[in-house]
Order: sequence, then structure tokens, then C-alpha cells
Amino acid sequence: MPPFRRMALLIPAWIYGAALAAIAIMNHLGAEHWWLGALNLYLPQVLWAVPAVVLLLASLRLSGRRWFWLPALGLVAVFGPIMGFHWSMQTPPATGRGLRMMTCNAKYGARDSAELLREIVRHEPDLVMLQDAVGALQGPPGVFFRTWNVRSFGQYVIASRLPLSAAEVRWADTELGRSAVLRCQADLGGRAVILYNVHFQSPRNSLNAFRTDPDGEWQLREAIGELVQSARVRLEQARALRGFVEGETGPVIVAGDLNAPDASRVCGTLREAGLRDAFGTGGRGYGYSYGHFLLQHRVPWLNLSWMRIDHIMTSAQIRAWRCWVGTRKASDHRPVIADLALE
Repeated sequence: MPPFRRMALLIPAWIYGAALAAIAIMNHLGAEHWWLGALNLYLPQVLWAVPAVVLLLASLRLSGRRWFWLPALGLVAVFGPIMGFHWSMQTPPATGRGLRMMTCNAKYGARDSAELLREIVRHEPDLVMLQDAVGALQGPPGVFFRTWNVRSFGQYVIASRLPLSAAEVRWADTELGRSAVLRCQADLGGRAVILYNVHFQSPRNSLNAFRTDPDGEWQLREAIGELVQSARVRLEQARALRGFVEGETGPVIVAGDLNAPDASRVCGTLREAGLRDAFGTGGRGYGYSYGHFLLQHRVPWLNLSWMRIDHIMTSAQIRAWRCWVGTRKASDHRPVIADLALE
């Protein structure tokens, strides 16, 4: 290959590789340490595969297969760790009590609640945690759960086929005010399991700040400031929840809409409390739970989600041996379902 052709291919390839390495490092250290890392968390990560495809075609045209491996490695990195691919080899428990649970940001009132109930019937959970469910118990879900044990507060609903007790609201103080989490206790075969139903600050407004406003103006500094503040509030909420969890002595399940992908400092903070992500432990694929409804407005036939911001996390006494997501029909968020074993 002539030198100028080789340089025209290798320079973009190494720049692309450096960009992927920077993303991997930011995600490992906690993406919100940098505003670009925080912004990247909420973008479709598959976009990072586009430069690899372009470089792949260029390498085939300019050098045959000699430099084919460079963009090919980029594709592996994107579709693997950067997009959060998991492939669990967990097996069902031989002994111990099992529990199937489901969590969903129901966006109650925005969708037909019948679809949410179909999801519950389809997956047959023993335990359901709902967020954004104000008024749900006064509608069809309340009728559906009439034979279940139910605890609720504000937007939160915990419905269980198991006995529930010790329900209480705990508060996290942040710079934007107080936010609540609903704590409860479930009896699983005579053993108490502590439940936390959570919903953290949404990044929506801060992400919208990066768009041009109706007057055609766009202030980058203000948009960055909103993004940083939003990330800080979620981190404060996560630290408060970590304190609650660290004060528990028995097995703990935290479930809900964290509004934070797995690579965030939010999830990292909860892992510091000894919690493990159920999909990271027992999931296969990507487990994306959010984003599909945004694409449907522009591409109605495209039903893909691109973010995993809804989580089930468990303490070390509980093993998630299987975890998956439901359909897009019930809500703007796909429900997350996990089979758990108390060991």
C-alpha cells in the first residue's frame, strides 16, 4: 500500500481506537466524573459502531484484508463491553427458596394499564415493584392486586404474594430537596428480605438543555451545568440509599428506575454497599429497558431500546440466576424480571 494510503487509514483508526479507550476508562472510573462521559451514558452506544463500519469498508478497499483487524476490534469493543453485553452461565439453584420479582416504571395513566397487567400475568412474579404509579391502586391494578399483599406511598407500589410488613418511607436529602424511597419487609419461607422501591432524579431536562431552544439559541455552558447538577443529585440519592442498605443486617433487594446506566457512579455507589446487579449476574444480551418510545415517534416499526436504567440489585445473600426484560407495550420503560435464590 502506498504510504499516503496507509496513513489515511491508520490515523483515523488510531484516533477511533483512542476514543473507544477513553470511553472504556471513563465508564470504569465512573462516567459522571466528566460531563462528556455523563452525556455519553444516555446516547445510543451503537452509534460508536458507525466509524468502525466506515473504517472497515475503507480498509477493504485500500488494503485488502491487511488492516481489517483494526476496525474489527473496534466493533467487538462496541458490541461487547461498551454496549454492556452480558452472557450469564448461572444455573437454577439446587436448594433454597426462590423468588421471581418484577420492577417497572409504570408511567401510570400514560399507557393502557391492561398491558401492564398482561406483563404481570405473562411473567407470574411473586413480587412486583412499581414506580410512577400514582393512582394505580384506584384503577384496574388495584382490582388485580386485591388478593395480594400491598404497600404503597405516593408513586410507589409494592405488591407481593408473600407476607409484607414493616413498611416505611425513608428520605434522601439532596440539593433539589427531599426524595423518598419505600422500604418494606417480605417473609420468604420464614426469612425476612428487605425491599427498597426507588426512583431517582430523571436526566431528561438536563439532556433537553443540549437541544436548541425555540428562539434558536443554545448555551453550552448552561447545558453542561444542568447535566452536572442532575448527575450530582442522583449520586446524592444513591449515597443516601447506600447508607440505608449498609444499615441492614439481612438480605436486601433494591429495585426501580435509577435513571442511571450500569457504568454510572450511581450504580457504582450501590455496588459499594455490596449490591450486585441482577442482569449483570444472570442476564443474557443487553437488557435495555428504555429508549424505544423515543424512536417510535420517528420510526414506528423500530422497537429497540438502548439504555439499561431500570435495575434489580441484590445483596450477597441473594443470587440472581436469571434476569430479562419484558415488552415495550406496558410503559415507556420495559419491565425488568429476575429469578432470585435466597442462599
